[in-house]
Amino acid sequence: MSLSPETFDAIVIGAGQAGPALAERMSQAGWRVAVIERSRVGGTCVNTGCIPTKAMVASAHAAWVVREAARWGVRPPGRFGVDLPAVIARKDRISGQSRRNVEQWLRGMANVELVMGHARFVDPHTITVGERRLRADRFFLNVGGRPAQPGVEGRDAVPWLTNASIMALEELPRHLVVVGGSYIGLEFAQMFRRFGSAVTVVQRGPRLVPREDADVAEALRGILEREGLTIRTGAECVKLAPADEGVAVRVNCETGEPEVRGSHVLIATGRRPNTDDLGLDQAGVRVDERGHVVVDDRLRSSVPHIWALGDCNGRGAFTHTAWNDFEVAAANLFDGAERGIGDRVVTYALYTDPPLARIGLSEREVRTSGRAALIGTRPMTRVGRAIEKGETEGFIKLLVDAGSKAILGATVLGVDGDEAVQSLLDVIASKRPYTEVTAGGVRIHPTVSELLPTVLQSLKPLPPATD
Repeated sequence: MSLSPETFDAIVIGAGQAGPALAERMSQAGWRVAVIERSRVGGTCVNTGCIPTKAMVASAHAAWVVREAARWGVRPPGRFGVDLPAVIARKDRISGQSRRNVEQWLRGMANVELVMGHARFVDPHTITVGERRLRADRFFLNVGGRPAQPGVEGRDAVPWLTNASIMALEELPRHLVVVGGSYIGLEFAQMFRRFGSAVTVVQRGPRLVPREDADVAEALRGILEREGLTIRTGAECVKLAPADEGVAVRVNCETGEPEVRGSHVLIATGRRPNTDDLGLDQAGVRVDERGHVVVDDRLRSSVPHIWALGDCNGRGAFTHTAWNDFEVAAANLFDGAERGIGDRVVTYALYTDPPLARIGLSEREVRTSGRAALIGTRPMTRVGRAIEKGETEGFIKLLVDAGSKAILGATVLGVDGDEAVQSLLDVIASKRPYTEVTAGGVRIHPTVSELLPTVLQSLKPLPPATD
C-alpha cells in the first residue's frame, strides 16, 4: 500500500441521489474530486428503490386494468395472464438504463474520478479503497441504507425476501406473506396480489401505516382488502419457521389463526443506514443509536469537514429529500447562501394504487400541537376526474391554521393525488394564506387539483378528537 496518499479537494463516498450532483458542482468549481462507490452507481433509488419498484407498480396497474376491464365497458382480447419474467426484464431495462446514465454522467465530469470499491476512514482526512489511500480536505457521505429486520425471529431457519431480492423472482409466489404493513410492504403486497399471488400482510401494530391518521390507515386497509388481500394487525410476536412447501409465520393476533403459512415471505420492517463499516470512529464522526450520522442544520457531522447527505443522516428517507440535501450543501458551499434543512416541509407519497400523497402535518400532529385549526375534506367519489376514470377510492383532507390561515397539511389518497397535491407545496412551504389558492387562477377541468380550492372553500373548525 502506498505511504503517500493521493490528494483530492473533496471525496464523495456513495454515488446515490445527492453524490453525483454534488460532484458536478465541485467539478464546475475546479475542484479535484473522487467519488467512491462500492456496488452500483445510482444508489437505492435507481437500483432497488423508486425506479424499479415503480416500474413494477406500473405493470401491476396494467394487470389490474385488464382484469377489471369490464368496468370501463372493455372486453379484453385473448386469455389473461401475467408473465413475471417479462415484468422483471422490463424493470431491469428501465433500472439498468438509469444506472448507466448516472455512471456516464459521472465519468464525463472534468476533474472527477469514479473509484469502485469500499471506503474506510483511517483518520479524519484519509480513507482506504482497496490498495489505494486517498486524502481530502472535505468528505461527503452519501452511503444510503439497506433493509433491516427488527423484531422478526427465526430468520436463520427459513429463506426470506427483501425489497431487493423480491424483484428478482422468476416465479410468481403462490402465497406471499408480507411482514410489515407500512410503505414498502404495502406497495409490494398490492403489486403481487395484482400479479395473481395470494397475499397476507402481517403488521405488528394495531393498524397499517402507523405514521398516518387513523382515517387514512382504515381507508388504505379497505382498498387493499377489497382487492383480495388479507390483513393481520396486532401481530406482536412474529416468528418464522419452516413449513411444508414454504414458510410458517407465527403471529399473536386477537383474531384469526395464530399462524399464517405462505410459499414466500417478504420482510419489510424497516431500513438501517450503511454506516457501520466505514470506520467512522477513526474519523471521530458521531452516529446515533440507529447508526445515522448526526448532522446539524447544514448537514455537517460532528467533524466540521465531513458532511452526511441522504438516508444515512436520518433527516429524510426519500430520493427527493436526498436531492434537497444536495441543494442545501451546494448552496452553502458555492452560492454564498445560508440554507438549512430545518424548515424543510415533509413531503412524500406511498405508491399503492391509488397513491397516498402527504405534505406537512397530519391531522393527529395538528391536534397534538394544540393550535386552533380548520379542516376541509372531500371524498374522491365527488371528484369528476376520479369518477370518469372509474377510480373513486380515497379522499382529500386539508388542514389550515385558524389564525394565520396558513395551510398546515394536505393529504390526498386517490387517483393522481401524488401530482395534484404538489400544486399546494409552494404555498405551504412559504406559509402563505390558503386564500392565495382560492383566489384567482383558473384550473384545468377535469383534474384532481381543481378540487383543492373547492375543499379550502368548505373549511370548518377541526372538531374534538373522538378517540
